[in-house]
Amino acid sequence: MHIKEDFLHYIWKHKKFDTQNLRTDTGLPIRVLKAGQANLDAGSDFFNSLIEIGQQKWAGNVEIHVRASDWYAHHHETDSGYDNVILHVVWENDAQVFRKDHSTVPTLELRDVVPVELISRYAELINNPKQFINCEKDFAGVDELVKLHWLERLYFERLERKTLDITSLLNRSGQDWEAVLYILLFKYFGSKVNGVSFEYLAKGLDFSIVRKNRNDLQSLEALFFGQAGLLEVDCEDNYFLTLKESYNYLAHKHQLQPNLSAKPHFFRLRPPNFPTIRLSQLAKLFSSRVHLFDNILEAKTIEDYYQLFRFATSEYWNSHYTFGKISKNSKKTLSKNFVDLLVINVVVPLRFAYLQSIGKTENDFLLKLIQSIEPEHNSITQNFDLLQKINANALISQSLIQLKNEYCTPNKCLKCEIGSHLLKK
Repeated sequence: MHIKEDFLHYIWKHKKFDTQNLRTDTGLPIRVLKAGQANLDAGSDFFNSLIEIGQQKWAGNVEIHVRASDWYAHHHETDSGYDNVILHVVWENDAQVFRKDHSTVPTLELRDVVPVELISRYAELINNPKQFINCEKDFAGVDELVKLHWLERLYFERLERKTLDITSLLNRSGQDWEAVLYILLFKYFGSKVNGVSFEYLAKGLDFSIVRKNRNDLQSLEALFFGQAGLLEVDCEDNYFLTLKESYNYLAHKHQLQPNLSAKPHFFRLRPPNFPTIRLSQLAKLFSSRVHLFDNILEAKTIEDYYQLFRFATSEYWNSHYTFGKISKNSKKTLSKNFVDLLVINVVVPLRFAYLQSIGKTENDFLLKLIQSIEPEHNSITQNFDLLQKINANALISQSLIQLKNEYCTPNKCLKCEIGSHLLKK
């Protein structure tokens, strides 16, 4: 079978080999005193290793390859950064290797010291015919504590990834947390169909302009609809004409241009999700919640967030879904499910990132909050449900998305606690 380098990393890290009969390519006995720490950055694969070769103890780095000749394929022989490699660990020793200073690197070949049973389990896991994930036949049989512990870790891993995106927005906005919240809310009010368009709209309409006009709901609607290109049509509706006149004034004042390339879509959307309704709700939110970022940090329960996001569109939209077309009168408030999505995708990541930035944590609170929310239902969670009914709350659903996208799809089974557990069985 084809051995991959990540399998060799797993073998070395967990010492899954016959530790009593190790020898270098020149016949010297080897004792692995410390395998070292995995290096996730550029450079040698493991650092701070402690190896006894013959009668001499060596402290330094370990480099791992499938074939010894990969040392040359990766040009390590010309890189002085690899001069502190004390042991070259390979599956197949097909070449003698040298450091940049021309000294020989001791080599350990693994293929004759790894248990056949481990190789078989690895082959079964990686090469197993699958419809969804590699371990789908064994997933349900993995110990519940192993799964739940791993899923909790994956949830915080997902928050860390989202923190990188938030940090990027923060740098872009001059460290303005309210401006970051503004962009995130636009993105998720746009949902899947219009998320990119809404985010682009928010980035093109500086939050400082929203701040200056937040006391006037009609001005905010004019700005949002105008920048979205939704006022660039012929319509004789009085409210439409009022907004258009207001937008023309504000556009001239703030030197704005409609972003027609990111005009939002109505196609295949239910009327409550029409961009007209969502933009009016956003205008109402920013005009009625002047201290929204502080409110988000101060809320203690999911019920607090339901209350915080309890608002509707402006009055015009009670009887309209689009300009000029009257519909049955109804108040357009945010649904509970929609608020749940805002808490999952905006509130929790933003609180997590903000507290990290000031050197604080509230992980227990965030866990309790996310676990109080109903689970998301999508193609990923539904496929996991076919393997085992595990999607109990939003923490689990978020973790399953992280598991599938970051581990299962790219075949990183050996970096997954579930895959590692199956190999140890």
